[in-house]
Amino acid sequence: MQTNFSKETYLYWYELMQLIRQFELKAEEMYKMAGKIRGFFHAYIGQEAIAAGCMTATIPGDPFITAYRDHGLALAKGLDANSAMAELYGKATGCSKGKGGSMHFFSLEHHFFGGHGIVGAQIGTGAGLAFAEKYRGTNQVVLCFFGDGAARQGMLHETFNMAMLWKLPVVFICENNHYAMGTSVERTSNVVDIYKLADAYDMPSDKVDGMIPENVHVSVARAVKRAREGDGPTLIEMKTYRYKGHSISDPQKYRKKEEVEEYKEQDPINKVLNTILEHKYATQADIDAIDEKIAGIVEASVQFAEESPWPDDSEVLKDVYVDANYPFDIG
Repeated sequence: MQTNFSKETYLYWYELMQLIRQFELKAEEMYKMAGKIRGFFHAYIGQEAIAAGCMTATIPGDPFITAYRDHGLALAKGLDANSAMAELYGKATGCSKGKGGSMHFFSLEHHFFGGHGIVGAQIGTGAGLAFAEKYRGTNQVVLCFFGDGAARQGMLHETFNMAMLWKLPVVFICENNHYAMGTSVERTSNVVDIYKLADAYDMPSDKVDGMIPENVHVSVARAVKRAREGDGPTLIEMKTYRYKGHSISDPQKYRKKEEVEEYKEQDPINKVLNTILEHKYATQADIDAIDEKIAGIVEASVQFAEESPWPDDSEVLKDVYVDANYPFDIG
């Protein structure tokens, strides 16, 4: 396979995707077997190539916002595994102080703005973030992620209209894993090519194989460049696949096991690994060392979460309201 990407890029992709995969597997284990994690839990397993490609196509200051399947993108943006696992445990050392849980990761420091439980709500909020960046005169571009189910929400159409009208610096990314909560795209809309929804607003759009980080990077880099130059938003439909259910309680009766196995044969992590070994970017010993490093990080995150304190009762109403005089300074 010929590639225009560097050795460092492939090694970065591999390590990041392995971190996401192994973190999610361990978290699922702690939920199912140990009972340490409760409430909702939506794994990113299978979709790691999207996070990897988006990271190399953006700069650290670019805000990311997504729905409740947020652990993978949060880790990609730089949240450490300790604060992520602690949040899943509901501990005070979590990235949302133990109050957000699986669906509401947040880190202002890392420009990660959630983690939103209401389907499609982050689409409008993402445009709001982009408006703020434009208002402040920054050079940042917002990446706003949503699933194929959220593409059916009215919020999307109102937001697309406004984003194009005001040429907001935002890239809308539909992570189309085919089934929303459990119903296929074909059964929910006459428009099965989600990227075509942009046509009604004269918004540029693209359709990408989201299982290949190279393709993700190229498409996102093009859209981000356009937004930075003041030309407004882009919609990218990324065809991907989640190996697990919609949530941890999903029996997955709407798809066949054979279908899942077929997608696993196209695993994005294995594709990147094969390219690394084919081009001799690393030896198997190097890969083993990366895997061992990741395993150590994930195991340490569990210990950190186990040993962290629960939130104090006095915290229950904090971060709900902001004490401020209106009009107040927005920076």
